[in-house]
Amino acid sequence: METFEEKFRNRYQLSEADASALLSHMEEVRFKKKEVIVQEGTKNTNLYLIKEGIWRGHYLKDGVDTSIWFASKGEAAFSVWGYVDNSYSQISIEAMSDSIAYCISKAALNELYSTSIGLANLGRRLMEHQLLTTENWLISAGSPRAKERYLTLIKETPELLLHVPLKYIASYLWITPQSLSRIRAGIGKGK
Repeated sequence: METFEEKFRNRYQLSEADASALLSHMEEVRFKKKEVIVQEGTKNTNLYLIKEGIWRGHYLKDGVDTSIWFASKGEAAFSVWGYVDNSYSQISIEAMSDSIAYCISKAALNELYSTSIGLANLGRRLMEHQLLTTENWLISAGSPRAKERYLTLIKETPELLLHVPLKYIASYLWITPQSLSRIRAGIGKGK
């Protein structure tokens, strides 16, 4: 099983030396299950690296809570609006389980970017990963194959089923909780 640091380095193509340098400038923080890390409508320029736990990015519109991403061990999480533009976040980020993460401000991270080409490239890779995640979510929203989207999601991040309420998984898949229940029942029967 990959350690947190190995998973992080592999995901963002970072050398061991650059990962160690980054982590040495980060503060370890802890969040309880259901704790809000970034509140929609507030500014937060921090970058978080998840050591343990699962987080959810979501927004509320017209009374509907929609999940747009999940992040777990070895992944970065941040408000794009705060990180890129120092503006108010359009999403909330919430811990789905008790979590440990490392945190660094954008100002401190920008200083580190100037010390290493590998760390400077990390900034680009963070944005590329965020863009791919968002585009995959948008494209899958138009897909009629909710069962396949669900199977892919739990294959890539099986721990979601242990920590994330099904209503949030359903919103991420753009289906109702009832539809997700039917899909799960069909899978259980081998359909």
